[in-house]
Parts: sequence; C-alpha cells; structure tokens
Amino acid sequence: MERPTIGVLALQGDVREHRAMLERAGAATVAVRRPEELAGLDGIVLPGGESTTISKLARTFGLLDPLRTALRQGLPAFGTCAGMIMLAEHVENGVPDQETFGGLDVVVRRNAFGRQVDSFEADLDVDGLADRFHALFIRAPWVEKIGASVEVVARIAAGNRPEAVGRIVAVRQGHLLATSFHPEITGDHRIHALFVDLVRETVRAAGPEDHERK
Repeated sequence: MERPTIGVLALQGDVREHRAMLERAGAATVAVRRPEELAGLDGIVLPGGESTTISKLARTFGLLDPLRTALRQGLPAFGTCAGMIMLAEHVENGVPDQETFGGLDVVVRRNAFGRQVDSFEADLDVDGLADRFHALFIRAPWVEKIGASVEVVARIAAGNRPEAVGRIVAVRQGHLLATSFHPEITGDHRIHALFVDLVRETVRAAGPEDHERK
C-alpha cells in the first residue's frame, strides 16, 4: 500500500497539525466526526485535548461505541496525550465514570506530570528511530503499568525532571501506538512515519480480501 488513508478524530485538539504530519509521512488523511466516516479507514489518530471532554463529545456524536468496535476489530490507532488516555483500558486520577475507547492493556495516570504550567521538553530514545526525538509534554499522562503484550517504546531519560525519570511515555501493542507527548507540534514527523508504517504492516498482514471488506 503506497498511500494509506488515515482518519484524525476531529472532536478536539491539533487536528490540522496531525493531518500535516501524516501527509508528510506519506498518508492521505480525513477528519472524522461521525460514525460513517470510519468506513474505509486504514488507521486513525486520536489527538490530545481533554480526555473527559473527548469521551463526552464522542458519545454525543455517536462515535464512542463504533470506534471501540473498530479498534477491537484491528483498526490501527495512534493516541497522543489525551489520545493515549482514550486508548487505555484503565485510567488513574480520572473523573468518576470516565469512559475510554480502550484496547491498550495499560494503566495510565491522567495529568501525571502536573498542570499546564508544568509543561516541559525532553529528548527521548525512541524504539525505531535512529536519533533522539525532542518531545513536548503538556499536562501529560504517563503509563504506570503495562500488560504482557505491551512494548515500551520510550521512557524519560536521566537528566530531565527527577520525578519523571524512568517513566514510560510511549508504548505499542500490536496495531495500537500511544505517546504521552505531542509529536504533531514539533516539526518532526518521524513518530507519525512510524505509525504510517504500522498501518501499512497491519493492512498487508490482513490481506487484500479482508481490507476490501472494511
């Protein structure tokens, strides 16, 4: 597949920035606000924002259950910041009855690095990238626990905020990728390129007949 079609959930967050990065990485993109717009997608990006607001808007627009089903059926997804929370099966420090799309076998702590004024930057070693990635963290979560099938893609390295050192900030589980940080506003599209490659691998593994039935 030369140019997969990747949707960007357009309820909140950096939709335009994610689309620009994905297109630089070789994908075609569409904005997704309604269930019918999930049809024909090869993958989807869940931007940052406020996870409780995203879940309420997804319920209002009728997307919450259809997207849960699509993820369970193998639709590749990439969640950033609040998008990571929306992919998590378990959320610490969430609001009562907080809902997520789920699929990612992790425990994520919401707002773990503090408030907006506690935003920070860090250079990360990321699995799959030859050189370090300069990451921006804004009211970011971290991953407290991972399931057996989850791979750690990046951690905070020594030399950064002491309480943050060693924290898991990027994970992958099969067709799902998630980061605590915001790669869409860095000018560096390499993380998005990793996701586009993951989408191509997933589509290729599914085979042409399964893909055409979507």
